[in-house]
Amino acid sequence: MLDLEVVPERSLGHEQWEFALGMPLAQAISILQKHCRIIKNVQVLYSEQMPLSHDLILNLTQDGMKLLFDACNQRLKVIEVYDLSKVKLKYCGVHFNTQAIAPTIEQIDQSFGATHPGVYNAAEQLFHLNFRGLSFSFQLDSWNEAPKYEPNFAHGLASLQIPHGATVKRMYIYTGNNLQDTKAPVMPLACFLGNVYAECVDVLKNGAGPLGLRLRILTAGCGPGVMADAKVRAVERNIYFGDSCQDVLSALGSPHKVFYKSEDKMKIHSPSPHKQVPSKCNDYFFNYFTLGVDILFDSTTHLVKKFWDQIQELLGHPMEKPVVLHRSSSANNTNPFGSTFCFGLQRMIFEVRTWCVS
Repeated sequence: MLDLEVVPERSLGHEQWEFALGMPLAQAISILQKHCRIIKNVQVLYSEQMPLSHDLILNLTQDGMKLLFDACNQRLKVIEVYDLSKVKLKYCGVHFNTQAIAPTIEQIDQSFGATHPGVYNAAEQLFHLNFRGLSFSFQLDSWNEAPKYEPNFAHGLASLQIPHGATVKRMYIYTGNNLQDTKAPVMPLACFLGNVYAECVDVLKNGAGPLGLRLRILTAGCGPGVMADAKVRAVERNIYFGDSCQDVLSALGSPHKVFYKSEDKMKIHSPSPHKQVPSKCNDYFFNYFTLGVDILFDSTTHLVKKFWDQIQELLGHPMEKPVVLHRSSSANNTNPFGSTFCFGLQRMIFEVRTWCVS
């Protein structure tokens, strides 16, 4: 059973790791992979129909908790513990939930102190006790003794007489005072771990079309020799078509991975002379995972050929029908995404997944 420290408005952590609000999805997955012997049975939940409208969720079923990530920026937004019987919880080093200590409303009051009056949801029969960045939910229909609720009691407040010994049903850690309106915070300094992240990526272009990319990059810089002065710094870097490998390495640093293409399925759509020329060696990508960008280099000239980037605004309608791209499964895994459409527009290719809506 995991023994975790609760830090309101910040994190839920272990002695060796922590899930911090604002943490990137990839970093949370890395923690789960590293500690797979003690954290097991993890589900990845997302919406196939509306992937950018619903949170990405890592469900730790063995430990009774969920990590909810913003679908667009993929940073941790809410930590939910939905089964407190599967974990031990403490605050400021003192346990308030173990097999021997029940998380009763009296225990929560003793551990966390006074707060604003709770909120009662009559439709769901849930009583919410809220602190800044932390909420506890008590389910009333499970109590043997019926609660006494008065919607208009005194000073514009309601009154709810809670039976003795009522225990927490769910716990939430988030940023701010309102769970419903919370957003993923800026990534904490502790989550950079020597990496750089893209705040935004813009396409550089003129009348003839795109010239390259402008990246606004965030890095955890620090003052001269003083770690206490560490803070997030922003720098801008430009990458152009025709840049060499050395140009890209100088601007962005080493890639997280280099991927060599085994085949070019789009070559048949090239002009006639190009599709007839056999490839002596393979083109390759520099994969910058934390920047959200892949850069393709020509295998012969070692110059930049192509970028992939998230579409941030509508550029107009393509004049031709899309090319349907089928990616077959590899020997070690399957392709869960099916076919994609490749649209050509203003010297750019946008690859779009074909969503299945029932």
